[in-house]
Amino acid sequence: MSDFFGDIAPVSYNPDAEGLAYRHYNPDEVVAGKRMEDHLRFAVAYWHSFAWPGGDPFGGQTFDRPWWGDDMAAARLKAEIAFEMFEILGVPYFCWHDADIRPEGDSFAASKRNFDEIIDLFAEKLDSSKVKLLWGTANLFSHRRFMSGAATNPDPDVFAWSAATVKNCLDATHRLGGQNYVLWGGREGYETLLNTDLGQELDHMGRFLNMVVDYKHKIGFQGQILIEPKPQEPTKHQYDYDVATVYGFLQKYGLEKEVKLNIEQGHAILAGHSFEHELAMARELGVLGSIDMNRNDYQSGWDTDQFPNNVPEVALAYYEILKAGGFDKGGTNFDSKLRRQSLDPSDLIEAHVGAMDICARGLKAAAQMLEDDALEAPRRARYAGWETPEAQAMLTSDLETIAARVEAGEVNPAPRSGQQEKLENIVSRYV
Repeated sequence: MSDFFGDIAPVSYNPDAEGLAYRHYNPDEVVAGKRMEDHLRFAVAYWHSFAWPGGDPFGGQTFDRPWWGDDMAAARLKAEIAFEMFEILGVPYFCWHDADIRPEGDSFAASKRNFDEIIDLFAEKLDSSKVKLLWGTANLFSHRRFMSGAATNPDPDVFAWSAATVKNCLDATHRLGGQNYVLWGGREGYETLLNTDLGQELDHMGRFLNMVVDYKHKIGFQGQILIEPKPQEPTKHQYDYDVATVYGFLQKYGLEKEVKLNIEQGHAILAGHSFEHELAMARELGVLGSIDMNRNDYQSGWDTDQFPNNVPEVALAYYEILKAGGFDKGGTNFDSKLRRQSLDPSDLIEAHVGAMDICARGLKAAAQMLEDDALEAPRRARYAGWETPEAQAMLTSDLETIAARVEAGEVNPAPRSGQQEKLENIVSRYV
């Protein structure tokens, strides 16, 4: 054991506690017929919690961590401390990128050796721990080789390097019993059409993803393959902009039955949507897989990746997830950063505890709204007119027949209130 977290004890559910405790997250509490832990499936993000140094676009490192270093000793120490934090929080899952867990070598083979050594260590840790792997992924965006994308890069050598990297990461995810594998296309897009063959890049991206799916089946990986929609950051025109864009891409390349989505709250906002919109869209399209639960600062125009603190927003998100039947292999990953002035080890624990409580409150509110039919009853009433024989007949009719009814005076629309404010008040009663 390290002494990084000092005397911080494992956090437990105690709504009356004065110190560090869960006030709302009770893993064993049954909500909508399932244990809360099994609904929420919390995961800690290895990158923001252990690999991010506290920088922002205008300043560098503010955190001082004992595992900072570009060698394997530092990587092993990072892993030790990460698993200590998982145990303190009692989370069931964690997530990683390859570059989070190993130092970059001077060749592909050297990086792979470093990666494999840490995967061996993870395998040992998982054997003696309750924590599991929610998903793995490859970092195909930070290194300068990916400045023009990975699968969409104009250089075929980068495409090849990316394919080899994903193969290794998928192999490792499979070995560790990961529930999902995520493709995060951080630089799959372009800055200007002056130097871009958009059609060729999309075809290459489609071919790349088909190869990933083929390899998944070849090795017998039973987890989900996920794409994470990501708008405008860092690339101006992202090919994976939002749920609808990604679904169109999947359809074009015959992947809509093979790939689902990992949807992030912060990315939804950057795309000009609400989180619940993106979740509802994915649910209706049958591609809702997993989520990154964070938030943006609404006064900033970039992805600030803050821990969630807004119960109404979180409740509406879990409402859509529950309507979809809940998570299967997905879960709630905290792709969230401390603020760069939050320097202490205890801040990492406090941030996750608070976020888990917020999610628990949101889940319980969402489940109660569904049980009470609080939103679904007025929704059904609004669309009740479509249950009449005349309305149903229109859906199998033609323009001329419908127009004849209108011209004969059989139809005279009378607008009705959408009652948005009333429904917002209903939500407020639950949160």
